[in-house]
Amino acid sequence: MAGRYYDDWTIGDTLVHEIRRTVTETDNLLFSTMTHNPQPLHLDVEAAKASEFGRILVNGTFTFALLIGLSVGDTTLGTLVANLGYDKLVHPNPVFIGDTMRASSAVTALRESRSRPESGLVTFRHDLHNQRDELVCQCLRTALLHRRPREDQA
Repeated sequence: MAGRYYDDWTIGDTLVHEIRRTVTETDNLLFSTMTHNPQPLHLDVEAAKASEFGRILVNGTFTFALLIGLSVGDTTLGTLVANLGYDKLVHPNPVFIGDTMRASSAVTALRESRSRPESGLVTFRHDLHNQRDELVCQCLRTALLHRRPREDQA
Protein backbone atom coordinates (compact mmCIF):
# COMPACT_ATOMS: atom_id res chain seq x y z
CA MET A 1 0.00 0.00 0.00
CA ALA A 2 1.48 3.31 -1.07
CA GLY A 3 -0.90 5.81 0.55
CA ARG A 4 -0.55 7.11 4.08
CA TYR A 5 -3.02 6.86 6.93
CA TYR A 6 -4.50 10.02 8.44
CA ASP A 7 -2.18 9.64 11.46
CA ASP A 8 0.91 9.68 9.22
CA TRP A 9 0.36 13.22 7.86
CA THR A 10 1.39 16.57 9.32
CA ILE A 11 0.56 20.04 8.06
CA GLY A 12 3.30 21.16 5.70
CA ASP A 13 4.22 17.68 4.45
CA THR A 14 5.19 18.08 0.80
CA LEU A 15 5.64 15.42 -1.86
CA VAL A 16 7.00 15.63 -5.39
CA HIS A 17 5.38 12.76 -7.27
CA GLU A 18 7.80 10.66 -9.34
CA ILE A 19 5.45 9.70 -12.15
CA ARG A 20 5.38 12.18 -15.01
CA ARG A 21 3.10 12.10 -18.03
CA THR A 22 3.38 13.55 -21.53
CA VAL A 23 -0.06 14.52 -22.84
CA THR A 24 -0.89 13.01 -26.22
CA GLU A 25 -3.37 13.91 -28.92
CA THR A 26 -5.18 10.64 -28.15
CA ASP A 27 -5.56 11.59 -24.47
CA ASN A 28 -7.20 14.88 -25.39
CA LEU A 29 -9.38 13.44 -28.14
CA LEU A 30 -10.66 10.47 -26.13
CA PHE A 31 -11.28 12.47 -22.95
CA SER A 32 -13.13 15.20 -24.84
CA THR A 33 -15.33 12.74 -26.72
CA MET A 34 -15.91 10.47 -23.68
CA THR A 35 -17.18 13.46 -21.72
CA HIS A 36 -19.24 14.84 -24.65
CA ASN A 37 -17.23 18.08 -24.76
CA PRO A 38 -17.43 19.41 -28.35
CA GLN A 39 -15.34 22.56 -27.68
CA PRO A 40 -13.60 23.34 -31.01
CA LEU A 41 -10.45 24.52 -29.19
CA HIS A 42 -9.95 20.89 -28.10
CA LEU A 43 -10.95 19.11 -31.31
CA ASP A 44 -10.74 21.38 -34.36
CA VAL A 45 -7.20 22.18 -35.56
CA GLU A 46 -8.40 25.05 -37.76
CA ALA A 47 -10.45 26.67 -34.97
CA ALA A 48 -7.51 26.24 -32.59
CA LYS A 49 -5.09 27.81 -35.10
CA ALA A 50 -7.37 30.87 -35.31
CA SER A 51 -7.43 31.25 -31.51
CA GLU A 52 -4.97 33.19 -29.36
CA PHE A 53 -3.29 29.85 -28.58
CA GLY A 54 -2.61 28.96 -32.23
CA ARG A 55 -2.93 25.24 -31.62
CA ILE A 56 -5.09 22.61 -29.92
CA LEU A 57 -5.68 23.37 -26.25
CA VAL A 58 -5.85 20.30 -24.00
CA ASN A 59 -9.19 19.82 -22.24
CA GLY A 60 -8.95 21.39 -18.76
CA THR A 61 -10.95 18.63 -17.10
CA PHE A 62 -8.41 16.11 -18.42
CA THR A 63 -5.63 18.27 -16.95
CA PHE A 64 -7.41 18.30 -13.58
CA ALA A 65 -8.03 14.53 -13.66
CA LEU A 66 -4.38 13.90 -14.54
CA LEU A 67 -3.25 16.05 -11.60
CA ILE A 68 -5.31 13.99 -9.18
CA GLY A 69 -4.28 10.71 -10.79
CA LEU A 70 -0.58 11.53 -10.53
CA SER A 71 -0.99 12.27 -6.81
CA VAL A 72 -3.04 9.25 -5.68
CA GLY A 73 -0.24 6.70 -5.48
CA ASP A 74 1.71 8.70 -2.90
CA THR A 75 -1.20 10.17 -0.94
CA THR A 76 -4.38 8.11 -0.64
CA LEU A 77 -3.88 4.77 -2.40
CA GLY A 78 -5.30 2.10 -0.07
CA THR A 79 -6.16 4.50 2.76
CA LEU A 80 -8.97 6.53 1.19
CA VAL A 81 -12.52 6.30 2.50
CA ALA A 82 -13.81 9.03 0.15
CA ASN A 83 -12.82 12.24 -1.59
CA LEU A 84 -15.09 14.83 0.01
CA GLY A 85 -14.48 17.74 -2.31
CA TYR A 86 -12.27 19.79 -4.56
CA ASP A 87 -11.92 23.53 -4.05
CA LYS A 88 -10.15 26.52 -5.58
CA LEU A 89 -9.48 24.73 -8.88
CA VAL A 90 -7.52 26.99 -11.23
CA HIS A 91 -5.84 26.62 -14.63
CA PRO A 92 -3.39 29.57 -14.70
CA ASN A 93 -1.65 28.44 -17.91
CA PRO A 94 -2.73 26.30 -20.88
CA VAL A 95 -1.69 22.73 -21.59
CA PHE A 96 -0.79 21.67 -25.13
CA ILE A 97 -0.33 18.29 -26.77
CA GLY A 98 3.23 17.16 -26.09
CA ASP A 99 3.55 18.92 -22.73
CA THR A 100 5.01 16.77 -19.94
CA MET A 101 3.23 17.10 -16.61
CA ARG A 102 4.63 16.65 -13.10
CA ALA A 103 2.70 16.95 -9.86
CA SER A 104 3.39 17.85 -6.26
CA SER A 105 1.21 17.84 -3.15
CA ALA A 106 1.30 19.60 0.21
CA VAL A 107 -0.86 19.04 3.28
CA THR A 108 -2.62 22.29 4.21
CA ALA A 109 -5.06 21.08 6.90
CA LEU A 110 -5.84 18.11 9.14
CA ARG A 111 -9.01 17.48 11.10
CA GLU A 112 -10.29 14.47 12.99
CA SER A 113 -13.67 13.29 11.77
CA ARG A 114 -16.49 14.00 14.21
CA SER A 115 -18.79 11.38 12.67
CA ARG A 116 -16.17 8.69 11.96
CA PRO A 117 -13.65 8.27 14.79
CA GLU A 118 -11.74 5.70 12.72
CA SER A 119 -11.03 8.34 10.06
CA GLY A 120 -9.70 11.85 9.59
CA LEU A 121 -9.77 14.60 6.98
CA VAL A 122 -6.65 15.68 5.12
CA THR A 123 -6.65 18.68 2.80
CA PHE A 124 -4.03 18.57 0.06
CA ARG A 125 -2.95 21.36 -2.25
CA HIS A 126 -2.09 19.69 -5.53
CA ASP A 127 0.04 21.52 -8.14
CA LEU A 128 0.67 20.49 -11.74
CA HIS A 129 3.58 21.95 -13.71
CA ASN A 130 4.68 21.50 -17.30
CA GLN A 131 8.21 21.01 -18.61
CA ARG A 132 8.66 24.82 -18.70
CA ASP A 133 7.96 24.90 -14.93
CA GLU A 134 4.67 26.76 -15.51
CA LEU A 135 1.85 26.04 -13.09
CA VAL A 136 -0.98 24.68 -15.26
CA CYS A 137 -3.43 23.40 -12.63
CA GLN A 138 -3.90 23.71 -8.89
CA CYS A 139 -6.61 22.67 -6.46
CA LEU A 140 -7.38 21.78 -2.88
CA ARG A 141 -8.64 18.23 -2.28
CA THR A 142 -10.22 17.14 0.99
CA ALA A 143 -9.91 13.41 1.54
CA LEU A 144 -11.37 11.27 4.29
CA LEU A 145 -8.65 8.77 5.22
CA HIS A 146 -8.58 5.75 7.47
CA ARG A 147 -6.64 6.10 10.70
CA ARG A 148 -3.80 3.68 11.25
CA PRO A 149 -5.21 0.39 12.67
CA ARG A 150 -4.48 -0.04 16.36
CA GLU A 151 -2.04 -2.83 17.20
CA ASP A 152 -4.66 -4.68 19.28
CA GLN A 153 -7.02 -4.75 16.26
CA ALA A 154 -4.45 -5.68 13.62
